[in-house]
Amino acid sequence: MARWFQRSVYQIPRGTRDFVPEEMWKRRFVQRGIEETFRGFGYGEIQTPSFETLELFTAKSGASIIDELYNFVDKGGRELALRPELTAPVIRCYIERLQMAPKPLKLFYFGNCFRYDRPQKGRYREFWQAGCELLGTDSPEAHAELIALAFTILRHIGLRDIVLNIGNLTVIQAMFERLRVTDAVKKDLLPFIDKSQFEDLFSALRVNDVSPQEAEAFLEMLQTPDLEKITAYVSRSKQAVAELERLRGVLTLLKESFGIPDPRVKMGIVRGLDYYKGLVFEIEAPVLGAEKQLCGGGDYELVSLFGGTLVPQAGFAIGFDRALLALETEGYAFPEASLDVFVVPVSEAAMGAALSAATQLRFQGLSVDLDLVRRGIGKALKYAAAQHARFAVIIGPKELEDRVVTLRNMTDGSQSTCPVTELAVRIRG
Repeated sequence: MARWFQRSVYQIPRGTRDFVPEEMWKRRFVQRGIEETFRGFGYGEIQTPSFETLELFTAKSGASIIDELYNFVDKGGRELALRPELTAPVIRCYIERLQMAPKPLKLFYFGNCFRYDRPQKGRYREFWQAGCELLGTDSPEAHAELIALAFTILRHIGLRDIVLNIGNLTVIQAMFERLRVTDAVKKDLLPFIDKSQFEDLFSALRVNDVSPQEAEAFLEMLQTPDLEKITAYVSRSKQAVAELERLRGVLTLLKESFGIPDPRVKMGIVRGLDYYKGLVFEIEAPVLGAEKQLCGGGDYELVSLFGGTLVPQAGFAIGFDRALLALETEGYAFPEASLDVFVVPVSEAAMGAALSAATQLRFQGLSVDLDLVRRGIGKALKYAAAQHARFAVIIGPKELEDRVVTLRNMTDGSQSTCPVTELAVRIRG
C-alpha cells in the first residue's frame, strides 16, 4: 500500500515553533491582558527593530555574548544581530529620540527575541518578551509601582500561585566585600548563588580561603528575610545600609498601598550583567519546578553606557512563553475562540445574498464567516458549531422570496426571521 503522506524536507528550524489558530487565540488573549495592564499603569507602547548593530549588545553584555547571538554581516558589510532581549534596543531608541521627553517616561513593549541556546521546556531560540522601562525617577514609590505592575500583570492574566522576591545588588556587593574575595572569585560564585546551590557555594568559599564561620554567615544572609540581620551584617557599608532602608519603604508600599501581601526579601537574587545595580526583583511560578522564573527586573544603568545623559532607569521583562506555560500547567480555563455569525446559503441562488449579509455584518464590527463550499444545511450548521459560532444566518429560497433571513441561536437552537438590517441589533441582544 503506497504512503499517501511524505514528510517534507522543509522542516521548522530547531528551537522555533509554529502556532496554529487555537494556540494563537490563547497567545493573543494573554498578550491583550498584559498590554491592557501596562496601559492601565500609564505606560505607552514602543516598538524597535528585530535586528540591531552587534555593538549594541556587546557594549552592554561583553563580547562573550556573541556565542549566544544570531549575528551576521549584511550586504553592506555591517555587523548586525537579531535582538536577544529588548532593553538595549529601547534605551538606544530613548537616546536617539526621547531624551527630551517629559519625565518620568514609561515605555512598554512586546516582541520576539532570538538567542542561540540549547532548546528545552519553556526555553526556545525564538521567544517572546513583554516588559517595560521606567526612566527619570528612582523614588521608593516609583520602584514599588514598577514591582506592583509586574505582579499585577501576572495576576491579571490568570496565574494563581506566584511568588515575589526582592533583593539588592548594592547589599550583595557589601556582603562580598566583607568576605574579601576578588572579583574573579565573585564571578565564579555568582552562578551558585543564582541557582541556590548553597552546598556547592559553601565548598567554593572554603576553596577560596573563607572560614567555615564566615561562609555559613554569608549563606545565611543570602537566605534570610530578616532585614535587621542583613543590616547588621553589612553595617560597615553606609550605602548598603541606606539601600536596605529604601527597601523597607518599598516593602511597606507594596503591602499597604498595592495590596501585595507577601513580598519576600531574598538577597540571593543576582544578575550576571554589570549594568544592574541596587534594587532587583523576580517573580516565580512554583508550578514550573526548576525553570520557574517568569519575570526579572530592577535598577540598571545603560543610558550613559550608550552615550546618553545619566538618568534613573529601572524595568523588568516577563518571559511570555513561560508565563503561558505556567497558565496551562495550573489548568487555567482559556475562553474558546468564537465566531459571532456563520452565514449559510442554502442554494446557489442565495450565495449573492449571503455574501452581502456577511459584508454588512462585518462592517458593523461582527466576526463573520460563511459557507464557501456549498455544504448541505445540516453539515453547514455542524461546521458552524465546530467553529463556536454564536449564531447562524440561514438564507434559502423562502428567505429570498420574503426578503428576510433566518437567525438561529447556536446555543439553544431557537430561531426566528428578520430583515438583514436588523441582524446586528438582534445578535448583540
